[in-house]
Amino acid sequence: MEKKIIQAALLGLGTVGTGVYKVLKGQKEEMEVKIGSEIRIKKIMVRNLEKASSRVDDPSVLTNNWEEILNDPEIDIVIELMGGIEPARTCILAALEADKHVVSANKDLIAVHGKELLDMAEAHHVDFLFEAAVAGGIPIIRPLKQCLAGNHMREVMGIVNGTTNFILTKMTQDGMEFKEALALATELGYAEADPTADIEGLDAGRKVAILASVAFNSRVVFDDVYIEGITKISAKDIRYAKEMGCDIKLLGVARNTQDGIEAYVCPMLIPSSHPLASVNDSYNAVFVNGDAVENAMFFGRGAGELPTASAVVGDIFDIARNINADCCARIGCTCYKNIPVKKMADTHNRYFLRLHVEDRCGVLAEMTAVFAKYHVSVAQIIQKETKAGESAEVVVITGKVREGDFRTAMEELSGRNSVHKISSMLRVYGE
Repeated sequence: MEKKIIQAALLGLGTVGTGVYKVLKGQKEEMEVKIGSEIRIKKIMVRNLEKASSRVDDPSVLTNNWEEILNDPEIDIVIELMGGIEPARTCILAALEADKHVVSANKDLIAVHGKELLDMAEAHHVDFLFEAAVAGGIPIIRPLKQCLAGNHMREVMGIVNGTTNFILTKMTQDGMEFKEALALATELGYAEADPTADIEGLDAGRKVAILASVAFNSRVVFDDVYIEGITKISAKDIRYAKEMGCDIKLLGVARNTQDGIEAYVCPMLIPSSHPLASVNDSYNAVFVNGDAVENAMFFGRGAGELPTASAVVGDIFDIARNINADCCARIGCTCYKNIPVKKMADTHNRYFLRLHVEDRCGVLAEMTAVFAKYHVSVAQIIQKETKAGESAEVVVITGKVREGDFRTAMEELSGRNSVHKISSMLRVYGE
């Protein structure tokens, strides 16, 4: 019996594209047993043919002509690894419209145009899979859509950016300041030459939009996610958090509440006893809570050539099995609800506040009076040691409060002569 060959095309041969090429090559001997066919890369679209030729065994597979792939009826699967919105969006839509299955790792695109892409896949009865778009090699999209489908998910949250986690780890373990830790991350290749998307929380925000959509069966897009980065975190914040039994992590949080979906990314204090607190360096972890499963955590490499390629190839194999069984498009868009997304001002959190105030009697009473005015309860307040003639440094942990009320309280406090500076204002995860 002749072995079945499924032809595929790669769009992009960068870090992840090269990883996918390597992983498929390494799986060649076992493919037939695993999936009942062989996946063969027929074409790879690249910008620079000469530069890419050293990365492949047969340079004849390289092309810079998209039409050569789109119009080839033998190519069943298109693997988009170019990144960015365009031309990726145009290529994916055209491939789906041509009845080709698509695998993508493009979080930027899916967080904005996911519905459009999934609708096109459904209309043409083909698969559009994107496991690698969130948390690299960690399986989370498929578990949410399949393994955990028997749950009403309450929360999905975690550490979904390895660069920022590496930086915060170095600040915690080695006492580095942010700029020093960022320089080290850049030197070691964990941070891009332009690290803005990572350190400002944009990368994590895109992943939260995707996770929330899948977990809660309701569309959340990138613009719905409130985002803060880690650039203002200091070694002192981390040290004080440690004294209070907490670590600071950049967390992506999505909650399904009675009033709507909460979706945000920000640095938060998390109890050192929480499983996420021990996730260090460039590792990622996603923590989920459902009504049946209760708590579960997924941990591993959140980026990199081979970990991300692992997720991409898993999607390719899934599509190959569907092709062989003639059962494609079994699980497409799962957003069948229309749950509103709450404004950040309407969310409720606890807060860690570090401020410098006038060193005199009655200042703390003035502060607590402002807090009381805006329904901010104080769980803990500590005045740090102060040298003569200097401002007093005060650290406050609040109870849960509506964010809008807390911001108003901060505006009033910052306008008082007795408050010299509000140095830090961080949320605290948990009850």
